[in-house]
Amino acid sequence: MNQHHRHTTTAPATSATPAPPDTDGLPDHVTQDAVVVVPGIMGSALRDTTTGKHVWGIGGISWLLKAWTLPKGLEALAMTEDELAGKTGRIEATGLLRTSAWTPYLAGSEPYTDLVDTVLTSVADPAAVLEFAYDWRLPVAVNGRLLAEAARRHLTAWRDHPAHTEARRHRVDQREGRLVFVAHSMGGLVTRAALDPRHDGDLQGDTRGVITLGTPFQGAVKAAVILATGRGAPVPLPHRKLRTLCATMPGLHDLLPQYRSLRSGGDVRHLTPRDVTAIGGNAELARDAARFHHGQKTITLPGHRSVVGVNQPTFQNLTINGGTVVPHLDGARANSDGTLLRDANERVRFFRVQGDGTVYKESAILTEAVTHLPLQHGDVAKAQTALEAVTEILRDDIHPGPPLGEAGCGLSAPDFVEADRTWKLQLGDVDSLAGVTCRITDLAHPDRPALEPTLAWEDGIATARPSVPAPSLYRIEVHTPDGSDITQLLLAAEPGQTLAESED
Repeated sequence: MNQHHRHTTTAPATSATPAPPDTDGLPDHVTQDAVVVVPGIMGSALRDTTTGKHVWGIGGISWLLKAWTLPKGLEALAMTEDELAGKTGRIEATGLLRTSAWTPYLAGSEPYTDLVDTVLTSVADPAAVLEFAYDWRLPVAVNGRLLAEAARRHLTAWRDHPAHTEARRHRVDQREGRLVFVAHSMGGLVTRAALDPRHDGDLQGDTRGVITLGTPFQGAVKAAVILATGRGAPVPLPHRKLRTLCATMPGLHDLLPQYRSLRSGGDVRHLTPRDVTAIGGNAELARDAARFHHGQKTITLPGHRSVVGVNQPTFQNLTINGGTVVPHLDGARANSDGTLLRDANERVRFFRVQGDGTVYKESAILTEAVTHLPLQHGDVAKAQTALEAVTEILRDDIHPGPPLGEAGCGLSAPDFVEADRTWKLQLGDVDSLAGVTCRITDLAHPDRPALEPTLAWEDGIATARPSVPAPSLYRIEVHTPDGSDITQLLLAAEPGQTLAESED
């Protein structure tokens, strides 16, 4: 499979001040290290090798609408029996996502162009950057092995590059370049799997740092919600299509919560393979995922720093009722001995921690080296504040300091609507509407004036009830007086398409 592609765009200028003569023209801040950018689930474009057609990530917004609202729009992505048996190659990854895409429940997938361009400003040559695209349908363990092989080839090639020698001349001790992984969402799990010493015993030692952006190390309740979508309740066609796609997808099962997340019988326990089957998933894949995560606990991420989204309403626990998943925006908290915090009546107490809208905060943290930013999951690899944190880590070999605080606000909005019909948008943690702005832009027609819905107080919550004029992909952008920007993607379809019949 075509698992890796090197970005060839010329790096933008990074300094207006001429570099000192002894740096051979390279700015002082550039690193001698090799960087590997690893995207999240749905973040790589995929092509069907049997037909030659791209099946994900290539095409305009009209393609997205057809893919999600026509019954057979994404059938090529479904896992085959051969693929489940380990015979891969029918689908190949052709590159990182270059345009905004949309996925139910995940509120869209932003392109990685800005992240890659930011990385390019901190390296000695574009050849130092590897964009690792992968088939995100497959098990994380499979993609981890492929990443280990690709990272080793990349580092070897970079150390032989003339720009590597030049970059070493102005770095402390003139040390040889090492690897830095910059990984978004599932990409962090793939990176951890790649650093398993059983793949390459020297790869950890050759890694200077790992930067994870919204990685669900302990899983995400939304993965369970996706598997249960459409069981016993009417839901939009795109959401049911995603459930059908993911029911036998190993990659999605690898994202199921591995912490005690299921409320049952007055307690909170781990999901079991039987539970996963009850909500529409695959017991064997759930069992494999649990074993995989258990084995990952001993793997060290060298120089690990987490960029974690906060302030966004995020599912933490769930209840299963007749195959239907009821997600909860709060979760149980454990003492150091593993027992759960309880009230005076011995009932489990629940706490609202929040997160990035997909991954709750505590699931995305492995060490104390954390930068908290008020961002949605898709934007944690694109927002300027996140890119600035990545730049500091790449350039300085040190953590960028204490967490940046929890300013900004929480954004709550549907991910799929009908054109010309109103829907509800709410902002959490807002004390005043002064200085808060909200814009909705049509990504297919950027020349059209943005919508600016009016915010008002409803039951103490800043609320707007906008509508969009036509089917398209839209970006909601909220700006708060403290300078924070929170964004989310929203897909609008023709009226009547939201509950259209599907093949399942």
